[in-house]
Amino acid sequence: QVQLVESGGGLVQAGRSLRLACVASGRTFSTYAMGWFRQAPGKEREFIAAISRDGGRTGYADSVKGRFTISRDNARNTVALQMNSLEPDDTAVYYCAAGRTLSSTAYYRERNDYDYWGQGTQVTVSS
Repeated sequence: QVQLVESGGGLVQAGRSLRLACVASGRTFSTYAMGWFRQAPGKEREFIAAISRDGGRTGYADSVKGRFTISRDNARNTVALQMNSLEPDDTAVYYCAAGRTLSSTAYYRERNDYDYWGQGTQVTVSS
């Protein structure tokens, strides 16, 4: 069992930055590919970014490519999402997720590939 706790959300003006963090419990963090998803009111939860177990491979949704950066620190059981040039359309609850995998280089874009989810952190971007 893995517990994930997100932090770093808040209210920010368009064009500014926020950094989200997700801390995982347990000693098996490095066996999970990690991802960030978001869900805006009335919309489905969507993929934002993902990173492989070893941190060497990353993937992004087109809507955030070039603005958001995912990273992880396996020694600290953390995954972060640096969000720059925020836009009002980025307003959503952001969730971190962990997917167990035998591959050190794979990352995943589909919700069904993830086994554990955090409770989310709200990000609101004002215009």
